[in-house]
Amino acid sequence: MTLPSAHAAAAIALTMAMFYGFAASRLKVEIISLLTISAIALGLYSFPLAGQQPTDGLKLAFEGFGHYALITICALMVMGRGLVATGALEPAARTLTRVWRFNRPIGFLLTLVLAMLMSMMVNDTPVLVLLLPILVTLASRGGMPASRTLIPVNSAVLIGGMATTIGTSTNLLVVSIATDLGMRPMSVFYFTPMVAAAAVVALPFIWLVMPRLLPDNSQEAGHAPRRFHADLRFMATSPFIGRTVADLQRRFPEHVTFLTPPDTPVTIDDRVRLLATHDTLEDVMREAKAATAPPPLLARLQGASRRTSEDLAVVELSIAADSGLIGTRTATSGIADNHDVAVIGLHHGRPDRSFSDDGDDVPMAEGDILLVTGTLADIVRLARAESLLVLEGVKEVPRTAKAPLALAIMAGSVALASVGLMPIAITSLGGAILMFVTGCVRFDKVGRALSAKVIVLVAASIAVGRVILETGAADWLSQLIASGLQDLPSGGVLAAVMIFVTVLTNFASNTTAAAVGTPIAFSLAQKLSIPVEPLVLAVLFGCNLCYATPVAYQTNMLIMSAGDYKFGDYTRTGLPLVAIMIVTLSAILVVKYRLY
Repeated sequence: MTLPSAHAAAAIALTMAMFYGFAASRLKVEIISLLTISAIALGLYSFPLAGQQPTDGLKLAFEGFGHYALITICALMVMGRGLVATGALEPAARTLTRVWRFNRPIGFLLTLVLAMLMSMMVNDTPVLVLLLPILVTLASRGGMPASRTLIPVNSAVLIGGMATTIGTSTNLLVVSIATDLGMRPMSVFYFTPMVAAAAVVALPFIWLVMPRLLPDNSQEAGHAPRRFHADLRFMATSPFIGRTVADLQRRFPEHVTFLTPPDTPVTIDDRVRLLATHDTLEDVMREAKAATAPPPLLARLQGASRRTSEDLAVVELSIAADSGLIGTRTATSGIADNHDVAVIGLHHGRPDRSFSDDGDDVPMAEGDILLVTGTLADIVRLARAESLLVLEGVKEVPRTAKAPLALAIMAGSVALASVGLMPIAITSLGGAILMFVTGCVRFDKVGRALSAKVIVLVAASIAVGRVILETGAADWLSQLIASGLQDLPSGGVLAAVMIFVTVLTNFASNTTAAAVGTPIAFSLAQKLSIPVEPLVLAVLFGCNLCYATPVAYQTNMLIMSAGDYKFGDYTRTGLPLVAIMIVTLSAILVVKYRLY
């Protein structure tokens, strides 16, 4: 076997350096990606490929930033942000919570299935961000320990993301590169049945076995969630009008203490006082069609939000020792009139302080915590003016009125692409534009939707894939790999390719593994006389088998702190799942493409 050319050797060395940089984690992913693009640009400008001009090298290095795959990924990020900002996915999360309370094993199974389904259409990270607080809260309320649910749910999210061409940016990258190299385009759900079949095989392991392989890292003496005193004001449409407080208590038996006498009738004019956590308070307000601040004030805040294009937020503010609010009551503090901020709950720093004997709320004191809503700018001004400390955990108020619209835009974009009327690049860009036009995503908040790390990583990966192909490195590597695989059956070749890409994914970057693996798959198809499509799918599937290390994918890192996981927890649960998926997917590809 001949040695690679100088350009090919340099391309392989650069790719190995990029992998090492990702695995070592000494520099940020964004820096490594930009350094890689710069190295390609400088190298090909100084030493052009045969028959090319120096400027052709610059075009190759930077064309990833304008590649339709990157545009599609950014557009899908914007649409995913629209679903989150409007709370479109929250009804599914609330249903999930109710099922968990009814039956934990069935609730856990439903969580896994729902995670798979949602991540087919929405990027993996927003789906996990939505489910993470639910699982942690359920654990604190006597459910399964979070350390035994988060890795399984994360695995389900990753499997679901593998099932469609838009499930992850990696899938889009593999399919885009393969299409550029001459393979026929794949529709959104082209390989979904194959992944669904593998998911059915893997689901019992994730559901029943994986939790038993994980430790119980729950803290025995953890801090109880903060509870707030609040006054419920009922709307005319509330189903509890004409009933009693006792009916409310029966409807919300857990984690809510009603301080108003149980035989008190519920009317529009009167208020019902209660003590509950923030999350539970929101559940009560939603189901009882009530508010904990005057409705005219809330309407005024919503109008100001629309005029200023600033989202409303819910924030916890701690009263400092020099605050002017000390000694005042929430109703007469002037917070609403002077600062355009509504107080929706009050947590007393001392447990012996709640309501006075005359039924009024006691004056505020140092250490009390206000739960307020308003625009973030108004809340910050209030904090500065009244010497309040902004606590962590600012939560945006979703624009729920636009949730059906956001769902319709996402569904329409996916539907048009899935039936082949238009490519996903066009439908996703159109969907992103509609998200902006309809106000589901505000343009000044687009930075929260787009990930700079993903953008430069995808651009660098496209450049690496091109340079691997153009320099002949892909052809040389495929000859090297083919010499070791030529005696294996087709199923063994597919499994070997999947294992090769999986190793790269778990210790470096799945995006770069996709960019390197896809051209190699094309060359292997020619060398071994195997159809290119199953080899490309083996690369795509391998790029998604990122369960075995915490650095393999960003969602793995996201759950590490919440579950108090160690490196070994990922390998102990991830390696068996990787083995199950490789064996199952390889067999499915052999049967699907008749390679036996």
